[in-house]
Amino acid sequence: MPVISNLEQFNQTLRNPVLTIGNFDGVHKGHLSLFDLTKKRAAAINGQSAVMTFDPHPIKVMKPGNGPPLITLTQQKLELISAAHMEVIFCLPFTRQFASISARSFVQDILVNKIGIREVVVGYDYTFGAGREGGIELLENMGKALDFQVHVVPPVYVENILVSSTSIRNLVQEGKLYEAKRLLGRDYQVGGTVIKGKNRGGRLLGFPTANLALIDELVPKRGVYMVKVLVADRLYDGLTNIGYNPTFGDGAFSVETHILNFQEDLLGKQIRIKFIERLRDEKTFESIGDLVAQIERDIARVIEMLNP
Repeated sequence: MPVISNLEQFNQTLRNPVLTIGNFDGVHKGHLSLFDLTKKRAAAINGQSAVMTFDPHPIKVMKPGNGPPLITLTQQKLELISAAHMEVIFCLPFTRQFASISARSFVQDILVNKIGIREVVVGYDYTFGAGREGGIELLENMGKALDFQVHVVPPVYVENILVSSTSIRNLVQEGKLYEAKRLLGRDYQVGGTVIKGKNRGGRLLGFPTANLALIDELVPKRGVYMVKVLVADRLYDGLTNIGYNPTFGDGAFSVETHILNFQEDLLGKQIRIKFIERLRDEKTFESIGDLVAQIERDIARVIEMLNP
């Protein structure tokens, strides 16, 4: 079933829908626990598992310019939700008009009358409706009145760390990509188009790099990272530098990746970078030779760690 973005034109009858609702930024292990219970409950009542999320993220509308960087942009978020084998996806446009809908109207008019929910699955901190006036107590009370069940999923912890979009965002910004992976359930990644750089990697250093024009908002801390690079459905080992290339002193921020054992021209092509682990800080070297020697050591370490 395609992603449903217009409720006014939605006229299908779902089979005993069990719905989970949220922003799902990152589609992390906490979100996956919601999806798992939704699928389990749908199977128990011969129903369909469904997700409701929003585009753009509500904070982009309610606090424009002040929101945190997103872990996953909408397209990747929808891909990850689909990969979690949810049967029906509602991705509703979030506007100030939508934000003004009262909590009771949201439940009565949208969840019950339009979608026909039989059960709903939400997180322990779920709020909804204009001014976040609605919470779990209201949802449960309306469920009793309107004949739908409410299931509340408790917080998920990984080694005493609460799995949340905020926790993951902080870890990525601190360069702790291995720790972020434990909460996400996958490597953090960014993507974009390869653009023309200053051609120093291949010309001066002997290590050609792909200079990325990012589409993602959340960028890891400056430094050098061991990565996997996805190019046309194939994965390659690589090394990514995030920062300002202080040895050359031009001050331009860049995300540059050297892909091991790769010779193709990527200019204008889309690639994705999966961050495995942070290797070191970005630093200023006294000479080009010193920089080359450090890159050689970095590559040797990548080869050793990714190909034990």
